[in-house]
Amino acid sequence: MKKKVLAILLMAAMVTSLTACGGADSAASGAADGGKTETAEETASSETAEASSDGYVLEKITMVVDGTLTATVDSGQQDFNAQWDAYVSEKVGHDIHLDIQQQDHSGYVDAVGRIFASGSYPDVMIMPASMYTQYVNTGILWDMTEAYENADFQSRMLYPEVNENVKTVGGGKLYGLAPTYGNGCVTYVKKAWLDNVGIDPESIKTFDDYYNMLLAFHEKDPDGNGKDGDTYGTIAAGYLKTDEAPYINYLPEFWQDAYPAIYEKDGTWVDGFQEQATKDALSRLRKAYEDGVIDPLTLTAGTKDAREKWFSNDQTGSAGAFTYWAGTWYQNLTDSLSKNDVDSEIVEIAPIAEVGAYLNREAPVWVIIDDGDGDNAREQAIFDAFFETMLDGAYGQVLWTYGAEDVHWSTKAETFTTNADDPEKKKDYEYAEGEFHLKQAPNDPNTVWKKNHLDPALTIVSMTDEYKDFVSNSSLAAEGNAFFTSHMKDAPLSPSSETLTEAAGTIKDAKDVLISAVIVDGADINTAMDTYVATVGAIVDQILEELNSAE
Repeated sequence: MKKKVLAILLMAAMVTSLTACGGADSAASGAADGGKTETAEETASSETAEASSDGYVLEKITMVVDGTLTATVDSGQQDFNAQWDAYVSEKVGHDIHLDIQQQDHSGYVDAVGRIFASGSYPDVMIMPASMYTQYVNTGILWDMTEAYENADFQSRMLYPEVNENVKTVGGGKLYGLAPTYGNGCVTYVKKAWLDNVGIDPESIKTFDDYYNMLLAFHEKDPDGNGKDGDTYGTIAAGYLKTDEAPYINYLPEFWQDAYPAIYEKDGTWVDGFQEQATKDALSRLRKAYEDGVIDPLTLTAGTKDAREKWFSNDQTGSAGAFTYWAGTWYQNLTDSLSKNDVDSEIVEIAPIAEVGAYLNREAPVWVIIDDGDGDNAREQAIFDAFFETMLDGAYGQVLWTYGAEDVHWSTKAETFTTNADDPEKKKDYEYAEGEFHLKQAPNDPNTVWKKNHLDPALTIVSMTDEYKDFVSNSSLAAEGNAFFTSHMKDAPLSPSSETLTEAAGTIKDAKDVLISAVIVDGADINTAMDTYVATVGAIVDQILEELNSAE
């Protein structure tokens, strides 16, 4: 347990420095951040019926998740939860309950830090790649390498390289399982705005082309309200996502060849934040701020803030370009514009020459918390109940992919209409008995449900023959996925070191101070960088020494 105690101390130090992290995004409506959960030891005590020849028996699995679980408390989570309980209880042969503790999406890093610092551990939880690298060497996460390699779903594996990459972060061991590959962001542009300023989207080939488009969106009248200069070129959830790899994916055209984080370059770990490429990118962002082409809200915006302003019913003060997640979000953004009575046609811009390719992020992973007792029975039981059913290619995978039967999806004969009171948007749906289809969203009857947690286009294992027709991916989402995969490259692997785990929040804070000083306040870049080095340079050097000396 010494390793666990040390980890708790490290997490407590990290939480202190993470208080500036997070935002106003509330994509996950559910439990408040940092809600009280049982410790692993308490969970083990309360959930064990008895150790039998069949293994450890669980009565409950406590799960912490962010906004990537779409079935929130106001959109059918209770039904998903109940159907999971019933299905998995039948599979494992005894009653088992999934206790879902959903945290605010933008504040997830803070929430996890508070949970861990308090010593209140869930059984399973999702971790973005950058968070996973901070926790992978703390002794808190269970080594699931053997369980993964012997899993039933291996026979239907489509993308084995995804979790081989996760193993690389763990020094050859798997401490977190990615059920999908990572995906990435592409730049979307409102077609009506392009038409109103006379720009052909196919002509956007270079940074100058892209920047001139943003200038036109800001200086002219792209929204057609009769006023020039009351709109912006683009908006993003931060100039740099200092707490979430791959960091630069919301403004790739400005960052270009910079990677302002610790990454491996020609076999050596370096701090990309101190490189000239980062200084050049900051200069581009400063000019964009001065020219007014980037919405100033970008400095403090969460993802929800940026999205909702972009597709707002009132396009005054909105922006023409928005870089966001590929595939499903192509459809989501289109639907949101349409719902708000805004021209909904948007186009995807191929990466400009200076960018080359959009970044495919490291996949988020699900982890199991190790109770530290030296016995793997509890953790293996969690793996079997949670992961083997999430990726079973059957009903369990359907639940995680689409949600609850007859709530989010159905195979029963059905007809329904969305936007019945709006002749222009009204759409009728009709399905025969036995035909898999998605239903109206529980929290919005004018919207058709899309997915629950797993993106069907990104999942690492295939469906079984019985469920092979349980596929619902809109043509627009499929087009978006195809577009991204044809224009992507893998993001650099995230590093993992003891000092980085402890000091990640401190380094993030120093970066945030520099970004605000340079971009918003116009501080000299070299002077600001000197301050960054004086503040965290010694810590960064120690991290680089640990990484470069590791075998």
